[in-house]
Amino acid sequence: MKFIVLKSTITCPNCGFQKEETMPEDSCQFFYECEKCKSVLKPKKGDCCVYCSYGLVKCPLMQQGQNCC
Repeated sequence: MKFIVLKSTITCPNCGFQKEETMPEDSCQFFYECEKCKSVLKPKKGDCCVYCSYGLVKCPLMQQGQNCC
């Protein structure tokens, strides 16, 4: 059984602010508002969610090798 990491540190590409967040286990998160600069982040092209684009850990669905969203 594979251990799934549910926390990821997300980094805002606009201001560099970092925050550890708990990722949803069964869905993708398409938008994330930076606490510091209030920019709304969206996934980069080819990524399924903001955690796959800006997080230190990929989302739980990708960790499990599932097709995401």
